[in-house]
Amino acid sequence: MRTFGGIDPRYALFDKAAVLLQSIPYDGTSTWGKGADQGFDAFLEAAENMELYDIETDSEVYKVGIHILPEIREKSSPESVYHAVKKNTRKLLKHNKLLTFFGGEHSISIGIIEAFLEKYPGLTVLQLDAHADLRDSYDGTPYNHACAMHAASRYANLIQVGIRSMDRIEMQFMDPDKCFTAEMMKQNGRWIQNSLDLMGEEVYITLDLDVLDPSIMPSTGTPEPGGMLYYEILEYLREVFYEKKVVGFDIVEFAPLEGLNAPGFTVAKLYYKLLSYYFKNAE
Repeated sequence: MRTFGGIDPRYALFDKAAVLLQSIPYDGTSTWGKGADQGFDAFLEAAENMELYDIETDSEVYKVGIHILPEIREKSSPESVYHAVKKNTRKLLKHNKLLTFFGGEHSISIGIIEAFLEKYPGLTVLQLDAHADLRDSYDGTPYNHACAMHAASRYANLIQVGIRSMDRIEMQFMDPDKCFTAEMMKQNGRWIQNSLDLMGEEVYITLDLDVLDPSIMPSTGTPEPGGMLYYEILEYLREVFYEKKVVGFDIVEFAPLEGLNAPGFTVAKLYYKLLSYYFKNAE
């Protein structure tokens, strides 16, 4: 039985675990760098070599229990993946556990978010991303990675952070008052509080790893210059978890590069930090 971080299996049993970790290794619509379907294994390998005591929160959050679910294997079409993911998420939401998801490309978030919206109608979706992902359709399907946030822009309170690349056509679907571009973040020292003020109480986080600067996260399909650094993103996420009720999150677009281990370790540490913040806030 493989466990997150190599933790003792007693902390990884479904019935005992407070956290569920769902892998969705789909990479069918990405248009440049491939490999996000290989991200989960590299993420787990890095986690197995990570210290499990978090200095900042003075905690060992793995002790709440982290259960790895069987991966979603559907890959036949973007539409079939969407339906499989949404159906699976609906089932998982019936359990009183923190749901966490790992891509795969960003299109896997569409079905997840729609299922969460059924349970949390006033949901805020916090998107950390280099790309707007607001197209209504791309390459003949609304379930493309370039459309990952389109439904959220229509049916949820979508807050976008870190955006620094988009097509002009996406502007019609964007709320500029709720989009914090990378350039604006550098110029406005109050952007963190301003974004928090726009959120409702319940927040779902979708974290595309290309929100990070390529200097620390080159292992993603479309690395964009000018992204967030590690402590910058932690400062922000810490405030989100401490001020709001985070109801779930996903991490997507990790495409490992052979011989380059640091990005995988960064992803594992980031995932573990999010858990640490969540349960620290729950105390």
